[in-house]
Amino acid sequence: MVVNIHHNGCVMELDKMDENDWKYHGEGNKSLVVSHSQLSHVLRLLKYPAENAEHSPQTTEQAFRHIQNIVDFNKNIMKPLLGEKYVHHGEAVKLPLDFVRQLSLKVQQERPESRCDKVMDTFSGCAVCLPNLTQISSCHISQHRPSLCIEIKPKCGFLPFSRHVSKEIKRKVCRFCMHQHFKLANGKWKTMSRYCPLDLFSGNKQRMCFAIKHLLEEPQNNFKIFKNGELIYGCKEDVDLNGLAQQLKPYFYPSNGLIHGHQSSKVVLNELIQVICGALLSSWDSGRAGEPRKGEPRKGPAPEGRAHCEAGLLHRDMLRNGNHYLPKDCVLSKILQAQMLDSLDIEGLYPLYKRVERHLEEFPKERSRLQIDGPYNEHFLEKIKNCPSEDDGSIEYAVGKVHQYRVAMTAKDCSVMITLAPCGEDELPEPNLEIQPSKRRFTYSVSILDLDPKPYESIAHQYKLDSKIVNYYSRSLQSKQEAAVSSLYLERDHEDCTLVFHPV
Repeated sequence: MVVNIHHNGCVMELDKMDENDWKYHGEGNKSLVVSHSQLSHVLRLLKYPAENAEHSPQTTEQAFRHIQNIVDFNKNIMKPLLGEKYVHHGEAVKLPLDFVRQLSLKVQQERPESRCDKVMDTFSGCAVCLPNLTQISSCHISQHRPSLCIEIKPKCGFLPFSRHVSKEIKRKVCRFCMHQHFKLANGKWKTMSRYCPLDLFSGNKQRMCFAIKHLLEEPQNNFKIFKNGELIYGCKEDVDLNGLAQQLKPYFYPSNGLIHGHQSSKVVLNELIQVICGALLSSWDSGRAGEPRKGEPRKGPAPEGRAHCEAGLLHRDMLRNGNHYLPKDCVLSKILQAQMLDSLDIEGLYPLYKRVERHLEEFPKERSRLQIDGPYNEHFLEKIKNCPSEDDGSIEYAVGKVHQYRVAMTAKDCSVMITLAPCGEDELPEPNLEIQPSKRRFTYSVSILDLDPKPYESIAHQYKLDSKIVNYYSRSLQSKQEAAVSSLYLERDHEDCTLVFHPV
């Protein structure tokens, strides 16, 4: 039986799919996304390693279960934790196989070469159908004002505070900044990003704007901009900020706006940064960004320990204002709360993972009761919420902490979508962003996506990767310090020689 998708009054008939109605939208490590040219829909399809191109690694039933697990995890776990307004769980669908095969051929030429080590699943026809979050599907937004969408992958926003952390450097330098050195050494990127997640999650507007500026300058996989659903910026090594500013200028300074000369790019990009910062700080019960309707903003969770990363470029002495907290209901606060379910760090979590492994070796049928592979339902959520704070030696405690860690890892790897559209002079939709009364207003939406469950089996890989990243950063830091000391001694030796041979 073919089920049709209903969304915002539009109907997508799954038995009448035409690949020409769809276009390449983007892809991650495990899935590829296509968007509909007319309807506000996207399809997420699974990917496999290229060596499996001829033979599916899983049956159609397994593929659909995999897709349904993603939907259930979003709907039943991440949505309650992150907020109803932010999470769109989508719907698992089965597509005609002919359509999927033709679609795969159509989008292949648009895929980046670096992603072509994997192929789209053309065997099962299973996908997740979601709303297209790069567009504002609102009836009061005119078609001649195309939406602007900013996608940010913020990464982990706190330093580990667990007593299990064995290397002090992890309490001083954030994971993202350490990982940058490791990625650079392994050829993942040619230029190091100067973005630091701790600045973005600080709640301090100066630090947040500083972080967004560095995401603009070196986007890597962490920053993208879409104009009317089309990717116009991000993921390319040849960054053109002036070209971007020209594309964005009509949003912030219409044709009658007073902005000219070489300063215009800087001014336009600064407006963009201010809008992004405002949307990230806004709460859903706010009329304007960062300004609650009643009273003061409620403060979100403050991570224990340090709030600054030693590798970050913005030193605390440069700050005009002191530390702030994120408003409790803003998107970054919700993400940070979920991330902080990782209270033990991978070093404290790994022995509990081994405890679960030993238990499953002895009692393999327990895997289902402990919900290692799902189902992701209310019972799974209860295990996360009601896990004891102290280790009583039980398998239930170990499993609870493993599930919490997996949710935290999902939150550390999620993306935030901020979609904007300019309001007309006589329009005042809710919610709306107003930077200054004299400047343009935007209607906007904020969403969280990329919320797939992290596999239980990936914990062993994460433990090894953490050690590699920390050890590499420690060695590179030590080498720099030794080089600095050596240079200092060379200078002193040179000075001594000059004194000895100086004519009297």
